[in-house]
Amino acid sequence: MAQAQSKSTGATFTPYEPAPSEEYMSPAQLAHFKKILEDWKQELMEEVDRTVQHMQDENVVYSDPNDRASLETDMTLELRTRDRERKLIRKINETLDLIAKGDYGYCEMCGVEIGLRRLEARPTATLCIDCKTLQEKREKQMAGE
Repeated sequence: MAQAQSKSTGATFTPYEPAPSEEYMSPAQLAHFKKILEDWKQELMEEVDRTVQHMQDENVVYSDPNDRASLETDMTLELRTRDRERKLIRKINETLDLIAKGDYGYCEMCGVEIGLRRLEARPTATLCIDCKTLQEKREKQMAGE
């Protein structure tokens, strides 16, 4: 079977091919997305651990002001990246809760199916493509005011 790579997670997985009579968000589909999310979360957690180790290893005091400034800039960028990843881990946990409750895969605005391919591309999606497009248009309008 062909492999695919999620644009948001970067993870490689086998795209889910539902049986012709299979209902949307069947137990097999839920297990598929749960595995994608858990693998992604594990990858992010390992990256956080590497950052902590890296920051402990880089606990060096440079006498040259340029070296200190460069190190501080690198650390600031690293911390900003990790902060985004922490937020993403929280979103993954929220999505795993939706799976556990049986609410995963449906648009939180209109209630329609989000779709398997969209969820494979962005497993934490909570809006169907139409509602997401509408939300983005509203955000652009608000930013232009």
